[in-house]
Amino acid sequence: MDAGVIGTGVMGRNHVRVYSELKEVGTTYIYDLNTKAAEEVAAATGAEVCRSMEEFLAKTECVSICVPTPYHFRTAEQVIAAGVHALIEKPFCLTVGECERALGLIPEGLTVGIGHIERFNPVVTEVARIVRDPLYVSFHRHNPASARVSGSSVVEDLMIHDIDIAFNVLFPGRDYTVNASGTGDIAAALATVGRTPVYLSASRKASKKVRSIYIEEEDRTIEGDFMTQEVYVYRKPETYGQENGLYRQENIIEKLLVNKVEPLKIELATFVRAARDGKPFPVTPEQGLANVRICDAVYRRLLV
Repeated sequence: MDAGVIGTGVMGRNHVRVYSELKEVGTTYIYDLNTKAAEEVAAATGAEVCRSMEEFLAKTECVSICVPTPYHFRTAEQVIAAGVHALIEKPFCLTVGECERALGLIPEGLTVGIGHIERFNPVVTEVARIVRDPLYVSFHRHNPASARVSGSSVVEDLMIHDIDIAFNVLFPGRDYTVNASGTGDIAAALATVGRTPVYLSASRKASKKVRSIYIEEEDRTIEGDFMTQEVYVYRKPETYGQENGLYRQENIIEKLLVNKVEPLKIELATFVRAARDGKPFPVTPEQGLANVRICDAVYRRLLV
C-alpha cells in the first residue's frame, strides 16, 4: 500500500522514517503546509512531497495524521471524506465533542485507529499476559521540559498513555472513579476500579525521564520499564527479619524475556495490514474517545 504522513513535526518525521522502512509500504508521501520542512524529511527518507491535500489524498491509501492536536478533527474529516484509511496520533481530537463528531463520520469498512504507541510496547504485551488480580497499580511518566509541546496539558500529552493502558488493557470496560491534583505541567490522578487504587503521575518538570508501571498482586509484584523494555516479577520473600539492627529480606526475582522492538514500527505495520485487510486497528476510535473523556475528567479536577 502507498502510505502518507500529514505533518512533519517530531512524530511525523518518525512516521515517515518507519513507513519508508516497511516492506508492506510502496511509496511514502508527505504533506505539510511547511513545504521546506516536508522537503527536508523527504530528502532524508526517500519519501515524496505532495503540494496540496487533494494531491496527497489522491495518491495515498492509508495515512498518519500527525498535525497538532487542535487540527486533528479538521484533518481527519478531510481524510475520512476521501475514503482513506487513517491513523490519528493521540489524542483522538482536542475535545470530547470533536471526538464524538469524528466518530460519527467514519463509514463501515474504513480503518481508523488512534496512535497510542505504548499499546505496542512489548512491556504492555507481557504485563497483560501475566497479570491476574491487581491489588494496586501505579504509573509514572515524567519528562524534562520540552519546547515541542504547546497548547496541551501534561494530562493529554503524557498521562493519556497510561490512561489507555489502565482502562483498555488492565481494566477494560470497568467502572471507575477518579480524583486528581496538580497543574498543567505536573499532575497526579488516583482512580479506583472496584477496590483497586490506580495511581497515575505525569510531569514535564522532571530532571530524569521516567516511564514505569508497578503492580502489586497477592503473591507477587510486577515492575516494568517502558524505555528499557524490561519486566521483573518479585515473589514474596522467602526469609525476612532483622540482623544487626538492619532489615533483611530475600526475594525471588524473575526477569522476564521480552522481545525488544521499536513500538512505532509495530504500530505502523499493524495499521498498514489492518487497512490492507479491511480489519479494525487494535486501538479503536471508541477507545480513543474514552481516553479523552478520562483526560477531561482528570483535567477538570486540576482546575478545582
